[in-house]
Amino acid sequence: MILAQDPTLEDFGTDPFWLVLIKVVAVFVLLVVMTLFSIVFERKIVAYMQARLGPNRVGPRGYLQSLADGLKLAFKEEIIPALADKPVYFLAPILSAVPAFLAFSVIPFGPMVSIFGHQTPLQLTDLPVGVLIVFACSSLGVYGIVLSGWSSGSTYPLLGSLRSAAQMISYEIAMGLSLVAVFLYANTMSTSGIVSAQQKTWYILLLLPSFLIYAVAVVGETNRAPFDLPEAESELVGGFHTEYSSLKFALFFLAEYINMVTVSALAATLFLGGWRAPFPISTIWAGANSGWWPMLWFVAKVILGIFVFVWLRGTLPRLRYDQFMAFGWKVLVPLALVWILFIGTFSVLRSEGRSTGQLLLYGVLPLAAIIILVTLFWPEGRGDEDEEAEELEEPPVRRDVPAAAGFPVPPMDLSIPPSPRLRVREPVSTVPATDADVIDSDDSRTGENR
Repeated sequence: MILAQDPTLEDFGTDPFWLVLIKVVAVFVLLVVMTLFSIVFERKIVAYMQARLGPNRVGPRGYLQSLADGLKLAFKEEIIPALADKPVYFLAPILSAVPAFLAFSVIPFGPMVSIFGHQTPLQLTDLPVGVLIVFACSSLGVYGIVLSGWSSGSTYPLLGSLRSAAQMISYEIAMGLSLVAVFLYANTMSTSGIVSAQQKTWYILLLLPSFLIYAVAVVGETNRAPFDLPEAESELVGGFHTEYSSLKFALFFLAEYINMVTVSALAATLFLGGWRAPFPISTIWAGANSGWWPMLWFVAKVILGIFVFVWLRGTLPRLRYDQFMAFGWKVLVPLALVWILFIGTFSVLRSEGRSTGQLLLYGVLPLAAIIILVTLFWPEGRGDEDEEAEELEEPPVRRDVPAAAGFPVPPMDLSIPPSPRLRVREPVSTVPATDADVIDSDDSRTGENR
């Protein structure tokens, strides 16, 4: 049952223009502040993990370092490559930054509140397919990356943009499949409706596999480590934005961190109860989910998601590209499809009024049996590393030819006598020679026997 303070679709579209303008400015300011915070937060956390201080010059304890970096990028000299396609070169950063801001328009921050005497939801807008708006905006962002690499007129940015296109297509499929179970349980694709459906139980407890698949997929979707292959500095200099500088580079930087905030906010909305307070607080404090307090819980959940991104960057190394693509297509997508089949069967049986025992009998046990059978009878294929090791296996070394300086000597045809340089020489004795040894040596040269 939806409480009176929870917004519904009928509550949107009735705000006056001045209130809509206030909400737009508030969302824009929040995203910019969260970007500045995320940059300093990331540098401080990674520095703590590596036993360093991190930023400590600009502002108290270096907390204004990201603001100084943003101002520096805005006033730096801009360098445009001579071979760049200038109209597309200028348009690409805008295509990356604008969809990142638009995706936050359907994210709920809180329940119904009073703003200057007007009752309105703490959300810019909502639609019956609100979650699809986020998907559409994330899909548009890849156009800016691809066009930036193509228009730069350079090889490395083009390779980075092609990598990014393949990466986003691959992991966006897994991300979309992971949310089908949420739509089945909530019976809606509206973001405010999904939050209202989690009044009793958060979906992270009911749909843990969906949450795990989503968490892995969004790391690849946002080009963050260990999946930051489009920006592989060791291979592609800087990736798709190598030829960008000044404010245009800052727009790409801004889009990356806003996307990280957006996917964290979407995870909080779909799996962590949205703006609702955590279990102990909501139980003890009756007013935790009313007024402006829910916005605090929502921002805390978003910061927790950003911390996970930073944790992964400071812990895991970058994957190889073929391993990364194989993991997306051969692991995440099949797991998401199997989970959707299970949730679909479970939902149909539950709608027919089946008991818990029947749900376990017809749903959980067959799935467990399939997993066990696949685990037991899956053919043990030889890995790529074993095959490469066999191909590169060295042939046997001749034992009659010594190894030079500890290195193995290649095999030689035994019918061909070895080179005089490879003949075995007697070791030279380090013991001082006596007079008798000198006499014997001279006799052996002249052929005389004493």
